[in-house]
Amino acid sequence: MTLLTYQIFKTVSEAGSFHKAADLLGLTPSAISHAVSSMEKELGFSVFTRGKTGVKLTTYGDHLLPYVNAVLNSDESLQQAVAEFNGLKQGTVKVGVFSSVCTSWMPEIIKSFGEKYPGIEIELFQGTYDDVSYWIKNGVVDFGFLSTSSAGDLLIEPFYRDPLLCIVPGDYVKEEAGERMTTTEMAKRRFVVQRESTDADVQNYLRENNLDVSTRYHVVDDLSTVVMVEAGFGICIMPELVMNDIPYKVRSYRMEPDAARIIGLAVRGAGLMAPAVRTLYRHILETYRNI
Repeated sequence: MTLLTYQIFKTVSEAGSFHKAADLLGLTPSAISHAVSSMEKELGFSVFTRGKTGVKLTTYGDHLLPYVNAVLNSDESLQQAVAEFNGLKQGTVKVGVFSSVCTSWMPEIIKSFGEKYPGIEIELFQGTYDDVSYWIKNGVVDFGFLSTSSAGDLLIEPFYRDPLLCIVPGDYVKEEAGERMTTTEMAKRRFVVQRESTDADVQNYLRENNLDVSTRYHVVDDLSTVVMVEAGFGICIMPELVMNDIPYKVRSYRMEPDAARIIGLAVRGAGLMAPAVRTLYRHILETYRNI
């Protein structure tokens, strides 16, 4: 099988259609179909199921995808290494990010990095902690932002301490004296919470401090959570990074006991980074490290 065959396999799996893949790759649908059929004949099993709604990976195809990504990433690494030997900095770096990093850091990272290395492109993939972890392990992205508590068995370089804050409605009247919100006071309130894959550090704080959360509101993203708090449906715990320039009428308190999530850059292996990947990786650490 050729690199083009691998690229066709990957593109079809992402597009879910031979016709869409053909448009993306500048090929004809018949060429795509022929390449897939030849690949399946050589492998001895089907990698896609065809249906009226498009094509989907079979179980075999799903297991094969990480290996195909590895081959394509290796080819990209080779091209970047050759460019580096010739005194050039070029290539594409795929980065997995969660919401607050995407909105707070990535616009500036893309701009500042692009000014220094105009030949290197950054491709973003936004999702939950679980999404980013999956993408790293399966070669979809070159590295990703994760909190240390969600990295699992991935190698992670911690570089940023992001304090956790208690967020309350703008008209909230604090019961206890002092500038911090205690777990005793929080325990009396209804919470707005997110899925654990989205805010694992918050869930850890709730468990560690025996906060038996009562809630009717299970939302997915940060801004929806804050909107629900603004409307008076409960309180929540949010990382400080989320609350930068937040437009809603809420108030933030440091908590007692104090807590923070530690953000890091996670990779499959430090020795697997291509030159362009390594260059962006170092740029991020140098720009945002606070620990």
